[in-house]
Amino acid sequence: MKLLAGNSNLPLANAISQYLEIPITEANVRRFADEEIFVEILENVRGEDVFVVQSTSYPANDNLMELLIIVDALKRASAKRITAVLPYFGYARQDRKPGPRTPISAKLVANLITTAGANRVLTMDLHAGQIQGFFDIPTDNLYAAPVMASDIAARFSTGNVTVVSPDVGGVVRARSLAKRLDNAPLAIIDKRREKPGESEVMNIIGNVEQRFCIIVDDIVDSAGTLCNAAAAMKEAGAENVVAYCTHGVLSGGAVARVDASAMKELVITDSIGNHEAIAETEKIRHLTIAPLFAEAIRRIADESSVSSLFD
Repeated sequence: MKLLAGNSNLPLANAISQYLEIPITEANVRRFADEEIFVEILENVRGEDVFVVQSTSYPANDNLMELLIIVDALKRASAKRITAVLPYFGYARQDRKPGPRTPISAKLVANLITTAGANRVLTMDLHAGQIQGFFDIPTDNLYAAPVMASDIAARFSTGNVTVVSPDVGGVVRARSLAKRLDNAPLAIIDKRREKPGESEVMNIIGNVEQRFCIIVDDIVDSAGTLCNAAAAMKEAGAENVVAYCTHGVLSGGAVARVDASAMKELVITDSIGNHEAIAETEKIRHLTIAPLFAEAIRRIADESSVSSLFD
């Protein structure tokens, strides 16, 4: 087995490498003067089971292209099997046509990864579960809920917890976390989104008064939804509001927005590389998913069950 890393999230790749006690395969991934990407694998990978760790996060197009070229280089170097390990799968929010003459970019990216030569995909908390069906190769979608539940149980008293879904589409995700927290009650934010990146809270479905509210979501981008939801719940009498999100995109002024919000804390995983702005606030904390991904990689290499990691 070989482990190879792109440049998008080297700290996570190194943590996975340490957990597995396997060194990262040496490769030269660089750019020409015109930003064209060049990849050279510096070790023999013929007949090897290779795992490429690369989130397609900001800059999304550069990191995606880097992944495709790495996979192509491995294919031409006669690797036996290539698994694209995508802790964060970019373009996942474009999984349907929201209006006429718009693309389904998630399917396009799935096709690109498959055509480049990947034999398998390993990712986490896809924005929509049906994206697994966009791939014509085996796809494992891990869940951050077990990691989040362990952290919540260790840091907070779960006797007064209400798990909150920031929209109707996230109810299944919220229910999964609530089940792990001794079947904690659920609440749902009824919101209206006029355009991407902007939302307005209309109603809170469920009781949050005097409750410790935990918002759970897959992606936090502008953080507008989370901050509006936190303000609405505090107005409704919530004792405290904490948010747990798998992928911390945190674009634009998101960090400053979180810092000024009614939230006590925002917890994100390290599926996306560290943001310099995060160091400027005490309200955002990281959870590592390296052991979870490392164990999934080990099980794929050993041809053993990955689904038992969800239990």
